[in-house]
Amino acid sequence: MTSPLVSNDWLESHLTDPDLRIIEISGEAEPRPYCDAHIPGATFLFWKDACWHPTDRELITPEALAAMFGRLGIGPETTVVLYGEPVQYGTYAYWAFTMAGHKNLKVLDGGRRKWMQENRPRSQTVPHHAPVPYSTPAPDLSMRLGRDDVRAKLGRPERLLLDVRSAEEYLGVRLAEYATAFDHGAMRYGRIPGAQHLYFRCVLNDDNGFKTPDEMRRALAVAGVDPGRYEDVVVYCRMSHRATLVWVALEKLLGYRNIKIYDGSWTEWGSIVGFPVEK
Repeated sequence: MTSPLVSNDWLESHLTDPDLRIIEISGEAEPRPYCDAHIPGATFLFWKDACWHPTDRELITPEALAAMFGRLGIGPETTVVLYGEPVQYGTYAYWAFTMAGHKNLKVLDGGRRKWMQENRPRSQTVPHHAPVPYSTPAPDLSMRLGRDDVRAKLGRPERLLLDVRSAEEYLGVRLAEYATAFDHGAMRYGRIPGAQHLYFRCVLNDDNGFKTPDEMRRALAVAGVDPGRYEDVVVYCRMSHRATLVWVALEKLLGYRNIKIYDGSWTEWGSIVGFPVEK
């Protein structure tokens, strides 16, 4: 098992590598924090522009990824380091770009927050790279599930549904975390029937870096979550951003090979007429 995470020390020592590209994946369309300061050499991308079809709420296709990466000077063999602001947008892009077929993807442990907290090098220069050819890669959709699959297997003992939203969202008190300035994202409150709760931050430290594997195993034990007992574990949140953090933790860092993401998550499930809801 090879971890996709790179540390601040590693990235700082590789900032000038010619075969490395860095991308800041932002949760905000306006690049104000990026313009104020970013990791030297990093390109700015708004998460929705980078990861979604422009109208259909479908994830980026291999064809679209090849066009975007080629335009950014990223070839099929280029190492791409992603970091998020907030942190979950980095792992979301990692998940989406992995499915679209780029092979050499890395995630900066801790995202923007940890880099800035440690007073690492920063820049206001926007990089420019000449376009390069990029043939359409082969996709890998093995880590994604849709609503019909989730509904068809509700109550099956071989599947664990893992809701990684806040406790308030899980209990049907809120549609979004209290940390957000809004409370929307679906037509109904609640959770998918039978889902177990595991707050996504239990795999993270305060600086947004991942906890050690032993610390994460202890957090899972406290929550009563044993992924190894199930044929598959389906993780969801509100829009699947936070779910990708837990997917990275469980599959890439702890080595479980049965982790899937329901990317429609509560935004979809909680708005479909006739789909069951539990509170």
